[in-house]
Amino acid sequence: MTTLSAFRKFTEDLTPQDYTMPVLFIGHGSPMNGIEDNEFSQRWKKMAQEIPTPKAVLVVSAHWFTKGTKITAMDFPKTIHDFGGFPKELFAVQYPSPGDAALAKVTASLITTTQVELDHDWGLDHGTWTIIRHMYPEANVPVLQLSIDYTKGPQYHYDLAKELTALRKKGVLIAGSGNMVHNLRMMNWSMINGGGYDWTQTMNEKFKDLILNSDHQPLINYQTLGKEALMAIPTVEHYLPLLYTLGLQGKDEETSFFNDKMVGGSLTMTSVKIGA
Repeated sequence: MTTLSAFRKFTEDLTPQDYTMPVLFIGHGSPMNGIEDNEFSQRWKKMAQEIPTPKAVLVVSAHWFTKGTKITAMDFPKTIHDFGGFPKELFAVQYPSPGDAALAKVTASLITTTQVELDHDWGLDHGTWTIIRHMYPEANVPVLQLSIDYTKGPQYHYDLAKELTALRKKGVLIAGSGNMVHNLRMMNWSMINGGGYDWTQTMNEKFKDLILNSDHQPLINYQTLGKEALMAIPTVEHYLPLLYTLGLQGKDEETSFFNDKMVGGSLTMTSVKIGA
């Protein structure tokens, strides 16, 4: 449980807003999007201009899978280059945003279904910094990551997200970072600049229809959506961040999509914005 002094600092720095921050799911795709000026990174920049400037950003990234739940709690998280085979320019990138130890403690205290470990070793992996450096290039907004417990099922993660709702009213932007359709084994490089298999398009449209109708249970139980769903989600790490975003949706909140594009045949960049 957080200390009173940490909570006081948090409430002083993050006073209640007269609005609720939107919540995002962002298809992050290739790490190269972190340094390229392309249609995806341009839309991330535009999104930051369209929404209120957050007091902090909390990202649930597909690339931090842990046993148990952790949250980064250091003052200055390191930039993690968790990939290989890319140009040296990508490895040279540093995104020196601050963290927020007080916010980490309060966030941990909001989650009552499990004990959340305050982590001082991880940092910002490419599921976070490749996006956030385009949105907030001055690195002047605190950024934290919440890990995904790989021992738990989809319903657990959807329900855990609901416990973070109060942060939205404190000016915290919460974003899931992954890809709805993510099957790297079936990638077709002839379609790397756009295009998808029939099953990719089928599932992308199915996912969008369910999201627009706030019909979340089939998305939680995605295995029931047919063989195409299992092809779209051969492993869950890139899909679960979507459930964190959906779990934070309030009653009657509007949903919209951006970067709605298939690439490489078997991957979608389709992203979601919930709220104003």
